[in-house]
Amino acid sequence: MTRLVWTAFGVLALSLPCSAGTDFGKLKRSERRALGIEIRAVLAATPELLEQFRAGPAQPDYSEEVRTDKARIAAHAVQLFSSDSPGFGPIDAKKRIAFFVGPNCETCQRAENELRNLARTDNVRVTVHDTTDSDALFKQLGGDVLPYYVFPEMMLRGQIPSVVLERYLTLGTGQANP
Repeated sequence: MTRLVWTAFGVLALSLPCSAGTDFGKLKRSERRALGIEIRAVLAATPELLEQFRAGPAQPDYSEEVRTDKARIAAHAVQLFSSDSPGFGPIDAKKRIAFFVGPNCETCQRAENELRNLARTDNVRVTVHDTTDSDALFKQLGGDVLPYYVFPEMMLRGQIPSVVLERYLTLGTGQANP
């Protein structure tokens, strides 16, 4: 926290007749009113305290990573989403997921079972790439964790719950390019 925030807390602490273990819910009505007056006074005197909280934490800029991921996917789209590749789900499905698994990967097997259920209910084609045979492609995409999901517009690492995958598919991610 900033020095200003700590100063404000210090002012409030000194103005309250309570200890660190005080249950503020048990304060008398007059004590709660006094606390409210003190808090408003501190905030009125230092409005920048509120601005810190209104703005929220700074959001990182991932635009370059997104651009790089999309370029990698586009460069390998035929290999990733080919209907001729091993997989499951309707061959002509408009929604596509390339799914990378590895040997002896229990998490991959659980994720694949969830994807199989999803393919049956959500008209999605899942192309399965085993890193035993597709390790070069996996590395070219920047893959580092299995299972690894590749949609036409983004990549996801680690097992993703099926409800999250369904949400991505509902939002239009996973649509094959015409």
